[in-house]
Amino acid sequence: MNVTLLGAGAWGTALGVVLSRNGHSVRLWGHRPEHVASLARTRANERFLPGIALEGDWTFEPGFDAAVAGAEVVVIAVPSKAFREAAGRLQGFRGPVVSVTKGIEFSTGLTMTGVLDAVAPGLQVAALSGPSLALEVARGIPTAVVAASRDEAVSRAVQDLFHRPAFRVYRSTDLLGVELGGALKNVIAIAAGVCDGLGYGDNAKAALVTRGKTEMMRLGVACGARAETFSGLSGLGDLVLTCFSRQSRNRGFGEQVGRGRPVAEVLAAAESAVEGHPTARSAWALAQRLKVDAPITGEVHAMLYEGKDLRQAVHDLLSRDSKAED
Repeated sequence: MNVTLLGAGAWGTALGVVLSRNGHSVRLWGHRPEHVASLARTRANERFLPGIALEGDWTFEPGFDAAVAGAEVVVIAVPSKAFREAAGRLQGFRGPVVSVTKGIEFSTGLTMTGVLDAVAPGLQVAALSGPSLALEVARGIPTAVVAASRDEAVSRAVQDLFHRPAFRVYRSTDLLGVELGGALKNVIAIAAGVCDGLGYGDNAKAALVTRGKTEMMRLGVACGARAETFSGLSGLGDLVLTCFSRQSRNRGFGEQVGRGRPVAEVLAAAESAVEGHPTARSAWALAQRLKVDAPITGEVHAMLYEGKDLRQAVHDLLSRDSKAED
């Protein structure tokens, strides 16, 4: 099939590698023409995927409309802050549109496919999510993810598109739950990184991850998602990976903040989007609106946006009233 990938960062390029290995034609668009030209010249994305050759049927296109023209499937891998603009340019597209961006829009509380539905109604929307570090995927290291759509025929089509022995794709009809799991785990991962930066041990992180999963599920169910989705690949699976991996951008961001570096400085130095940062703001607003108890999200928001002292935030989490485990 002819597949267009919107977003030439690590994840977009890694998925292109999977698609190319499956025999599909890949057209890659990026918002910086000079970066796209470099990819076309070197047939590699050394900045994000060192040592990975872009072999097979690839086209590198700096023009958005030209990139989408003739595509049978579009995969959106742009940062969440640029998602609405990209989605709005897909009105009238006939094939499946797959979001691989993990975020929640602050102004609306919508997930990324929710944004697609709002700005380009009638699209065949799906999401692909799960525990998947881009470099490991590109290297062919075994990975499992989930393709979700409200229409099972669409999720099956996405599954068939990406599935291969080293990239196992499951299906789900809980589109909202899959997307919320992928977005909310980044907030918990920032908290896990802060624990690392403060020098806390594995006991603290295990407790944080476990209670974070419960918090994700609580908020997701209040939004209309299914509870069991948060025990799957896009929930627990992605949460564990993002909280413990040394390659995790969100955990690494939290660790730097935990060591005392200013938030703005760490963000400015980041090579790729730290999606947990805007998601903390969006998730906290959503929890407040829905009156959902989300103490970890609240403390992460306070640390990142209100300048709250890190140790005070941890103290406030630990000093909450005792309760039964839920």
